[in-house]
Amino acid sequence: MERAMPVGDPVADWTPPPRPDGAILEGRYARLEPLSADRHAALLFRAYEGHDAVWTYLPYGPFHSAAQYHRWVRDSAGGEDPHFYAILDLESGEYGGVGAFLRVAPDAGSIEVGHLNFAPRLQGTRAATDAMYLMMAWAFQAGYRRYEWKCDALNLASRRAAQRLGFSYEGVFRQATVVKGRNRDTAWFAMIDKEWPALDEAFRLWLDPANFDRDGRQIERLSDLTRLVRAASDPVLRDQTPL
Repeated sequence: MERAMPVGDPVADWTPPPRPDGAILEGRYARLEPLSADRHAALLFRAYEGHDAVWTYLPYGPFHSAAQYHRWVRDSAGGEDPHFYAILDLESGEYGGVGAFLRVAPDAGSIEVGHLNFAPRLQGTRAATDAMYLMMAWAFQAGYRRYEWKCDALNLASRRAAQRLGFSYEGVFRQATVVKGRNRDTAWFAMIDKEWPALDEAFRLWLDPANFDRDGRQIERLSDLTRLVRAASDPVLRDQTPL
């Protein structure tokens, strides 16, 4: 008699979620607007200018003129996948970065956040965290089951950010691709829908104005709030001080 082979759990009443539709995403500290060359390129170039290191792990850049960056934004904006946003810091009133949804796979219920490029003025701000929360909240509320984060395995800042935000470490794909003529091993992270309610609560607690003192310093660290939700921590960061 044949033995039954193990199979995955059934996904009841599954309906593929919609693709990102270009709606503005706005929170307490950040607003994400569909990236536009005419509206955003000059302002973003000004934020990045003189900070070439922010392009190190991206497959494009640095851009050494406003016209060059405008051309890249013009060619990249408005696409379905990747679907780019410009990030506005509502506290400073300045645009400080870019992010995108990519590898959008509604049939699998999977979507990735990437092309993240935060100028120094945005790095470490409440707006930066709020922007990431807004994107993951849209994905899970739309019905996606899996939300991915990938980065160059040598990019410790990105690996640290993924862990802080509540992504679970899933491993490293060796020699995954070639970027700017160099090998790239890719570190994989993800969160899934059953983890989202607890992560959503963690972000709401962290983003609450009551979580900051008069000087804007956090009281509860987001990494402490997300630690219990993560299925696996990044072993490379295990002995490092959490954010």
